[in-house]
This record gives sequence, C-alpha cells and structure tokens, in this order.
Amino acid sequence: MAIGGVGFLNQINSTKANYNTVLKQIASGSKFPTAQYGASEYAISRRTRAQIGALAQSNQNTQNANAMLSVAAGGVSSTVNALSSIREQVIKAANGTNSPSDLTTIGNTINQSLQTINDNASIQYNGMDLLNSDRNVAVAGVDGYRNVSLGNMTAEALGLVDSEGKSTIDLSSLDTEDGLRNALSKIDTALGVVKERDSDIKAALDQATDIGAAQQNLTYASANYTVAEENLTAADSNMSDTDMAKAIMQLRSADTQNQLAMYAQKMFMTNSASVLKLLH
Repeated sequence: MAIGGVGFLNQINSTKANYNTVLKQIASGSKFPTAQYGASEYAISRRTRAQIGALAQSNQNTQNANAMLSVAAGGVSSTVNALSSIREQVIKAANGTNSPSDLTTIGNTINQSLQTINDNASIQYNGMDLLNSDRNVAVAGVDGYRNVSLGNMTAEALGLVDSEGKSTIDLSSLDTEDGLRNALSKIDTALGVVKERDSDIKAALDQATDIGAAQQNLTYASANYTVAEENLTAADSNMSDTDMAKAIMQLRSADTQNQLAMYAQKMFMTNSASVLKLLH
C-alpha cells in the first residue's frame, strides 16, 4: 500500500468501486448489468433476452388462438348435432304414419334446430364473431404466421334457409322419393356427408376437422416455443446470472477492505498530527 494520504485515498476509492460493482451485480442479478461490465457479453445477453421475450409472446399468441378455436369448435360441434337432429326429423316426417299435427310439430322442431345453428354461428371470442362469415385468423410468431380459416356456419350459408330466413326443407314434398332425397341432400351437404360438385358451402364436419387440425398445429408450435424459450433462458442464465454466494463473499471482502483502508488512513492522519506537534 502506498504511503501518504493520496495512497490511502486511492485505496479507498478502489475498494469502494469494487464494492459498488459487486452490489450492482447482486441487485440486478446479472454479471453484466451495463455494457461497462463487459460490452460483448452484455450485448449477447440482451439479444438473447430479446429472443426469449419474442418466444414467450409467440407462445402466448398460439395459446390465445387455441382458446379462440376451442370456442369455435364448441359452436361447430353443436351445429353438427343440430344438423344430425334435423336429418332425423326429416326421415321421421317422411313416414306415412304422421298426422298433420305431427308434421307441424316436426316442422317446429326443425325450425328450432335452425335457430340453434344461427345461435352457434353468432358465438364470440373477445368480442369478435367467429362463425357468421368467412374469416382468416393470422397467428403471429417468431417463425412467421399461421393462418386459420373459419367458415360461415349460419343456416343461410349452409343452404338450409333462404335470404328471408325461411327453411328450404320442404316437408310437404317428403311423400315422394325425390322430395325426401332432395331434403336429405341439403342436410347432408351442410353436414359434409356428401359433396355437391358445384357447392361453395363450407360443411360443418369440414370446419370441425379444420379447426381440430389447426389446434393440433398450434399445440405443437406452443411446445416448440416453450422448449426454445427454456433453452435460451438456461443459456443466458449460465452466461450472465450472478453467482450470489460468490458475489456476497466478494461484497463482504470489499467492505472489509474498505473499512481497513479507512482505518489505516485515520491512523496515518493521527500519527502525522503527532509528528508535526513534535517538530514544532
């Protein structure tokens, strides 16, 4: 240690600077809280953390989209059930044992199912209608966009009612084979059991399978994002996280050195004053 007040002051400043350095590393949890602690390491850590944040948001996006698709899937599933019920009612109405009042009851039941289909089509997620028009949902991630298509599942779009909301299923024609065939064809096309060559209808079963495939894809994407985020977090932690036990020991050591330097300076000044008195 240098002799004299300047030497003691330099020692104090040095130990204090070391103390502050370790204190910042402990407070921030990083060995590189700013670029002055290691420019290249700091830059690498910040880039890595930016990637981690982007992966976390990508993962959140896929989970939000999956939640939305679960809501849509519930609506489509209910529509499939309603179409199956309508099909059963049509076959029931075609039987020759029905009285006029029976046919009226069957017609009312079919209308209720058509209303259920429209109710399903108006289902919402986060204030957005999901199934009453054709829409494309873009799910953003660090690797680009995943596009999910949702079709129009209203009774009109499925060909079951006209533009005025009246049923296109003619129960009065079910006493003929052609009438029954035409009625079942409308329902089966809407359901997706048969494919009309020139039909632009998005069938309910097709929509259900599309949603299922999209959810599976989003689930895989979420798992990949999670693994990538965990790996990058571990890599950044290994490189830049403060070793708390070691840092605390360094902090105590720096504090002790600082106190010793200050004590030594105090003793030097006291002794110097005594010497000066003797000289005078």
